[in-house]
Amino acid sequence: MRSRLPGVDPGLALERALGLGLCGVGGRLSTAPRDAPEALARTEETYDARTARRLERFMAVPDGATVWTRDDDGMYRRGLLTGPWRYDGAAEALVADLVNVRPCDWGPPVGEHEVPPAVAATFRRGGLNFQRIRALDRV
Repeated sequence: MRSRLPGVDPGLALERALGLGLCGVGGRLSTAPRDAPEALARTEETYDARTARRLERFMAVPDGATVWTRDDDGMYRRGLLTGPWRYDGAAEALVADLVNVRPCDWGPPVGEHEVPPAVAATFRRGGLNFQRIRALDRV
């Protein structure tokens, strides 16, 4: 939930998401799209095909899926997606570049020792993108 755009404070999106019960990705557009197909087309036009595919994957994740994030203190937060995608065109969402959002129930902060090993490994590798976390292979 951190913007890729220059000049955007990375803490704003996380603070907004946790405060409003949202999970999201950036990709602000000049005007709010009417629906998901328009959002995908305009995201590809404004950014690129890769960004549009990431947004499409985010839209398609089923309700009840587990998501993870980390705060500025290095604590982890586990969330459960509870609803569909929408574009948030509020001024605060635009400033934070947290515009493609879904409702999310966030749990309390926990330390690295309390998260699944694959989650910790993904974040250690720099996992700041919206990505699927798979269980670590056992040797």
